[in-house]
Amino acid sequence: MQRFRVTYRLRAASLAEATARAEGIALEQTVEIPRKVVPAGYVEDEILGRVEDVTQLAEGQWQATLSYSPDSAGDELTQFLNVVFGNSSIQQGIRVTGVDPGPTMAARFPGPRFGIPGIRALCGRATGGLIAPVLKPMGLPPESFAKLAAGCVHGGADIVKEDHGLAGQPTAPFRARVSAVVKAMRQAREETGRQTLYFANLSGPADQIEGNLRFLKDAGADGVLVMPGLFGFGLVQRIAADPSLNLPVMTHPSFLGPYVLAPDTGIDHGVIFGTLQRLAGSDISVFPNVGGRFGFSATECQQIAHACRTPAGPGIPMLPSPGGGMSVARAAEMQAMYGQDVVYLLGGSLLKDPDRIDHAVAAMRAALDASA
Repeated sequence: MQRFRVTYRLRAASLAEATARAEGIALEQTVEIPRKVVPAGYVEDEILGRVEDVTQLAEGQWQATLSYSPDSAGDELTQFLNVVFGNSSIQQGIRVTGVDPGPTMAARFPGPRFGIPGIRALCGRATGGLIAPVLKPMGLPPESFAKLAAGCVHGGADIVKEDHGLAGQPTAPFRARVSAVVKAMRQAREETGRQTLYFANLSGPADQIEGNLRFLKDAGADGVLVMPGLFGFGLVQRIAADPSLNLPVMTHPSFLGPYVLAPDTGIDHGVIFGTLQRLAGSDISVFPNVGGRFGFSATECQQIAHACRTPAGPGIPMLPSPGGGMSVARAAEMQAMYGQDVVYLLGGSLLKDPDRIDHAVAAMRAALDASA
């Protein structure tokens, strides 16, 4: 049984202070008791976190690598994340910069069910960037969303994704909306011969989530959008691991922003939007694009894309999905930055003329193909 490793960036004035902070993390993330009262034997030898290395990065900044026993996490992804950054996430000057699950934990959490090859096969797009228009805004009736979805299919979209803000609003309740969109897209696919996928946004009170999940599957949705920042990474894993559902999962970053925005606390962009999403079993990870309204840098976005696709990551590679500030005018720029294995989210730029959304989607497809 091989231990898993977590890399932290620490704020400390000296090697002695950095080492003491690392030793504090080892205690905090596992036994959560003073070092002198840690029981000898199994608890001390196996469960207690180990400081493997402490090195200086810059003035006042240090990197510490700690290892943990798979027994400390068991078979629960939520407990694994609790060991990675539970109580220490409440402390100042500690940031997770890397997570290596090792072979034991990687076997327990096998990652995406579909990944890049599976999503490409499902939507019939063997090469090139994928286009995913977003159904919005909230306040529309189910019939309007259905019409938008059908237009996206006719325009050549690969995926139609519901906006994460579409939940159980009275104007378009979850089940009525899903039923309407599935029906409209089914007809549009028959008319065009396309394989456009529909990812419905999973929502509802906790006691309704399982029922809504089964409903969207039985109704004919092709995939599910989940917000792990609100519903938990454990729900993502539960969906991805269920062969009776056999649904691809797209994860949305809502509520995860505070993890990445402060420079010396939280979790690195590539870890939370790449590594952890893959461990949970997401097939497509949505994140804010550079140049949009959220302020992610090109370096941060490239870090996410690399973590999503690197063969060295947990499970099979998944698709990064940048959104925000995406348009036909930026197609060549974005393709040069992200390459071929990417899902481009298109929202507001497509909705200037909803009745002609098919033309807008087709224009984006043509722009991507021209710059490939």
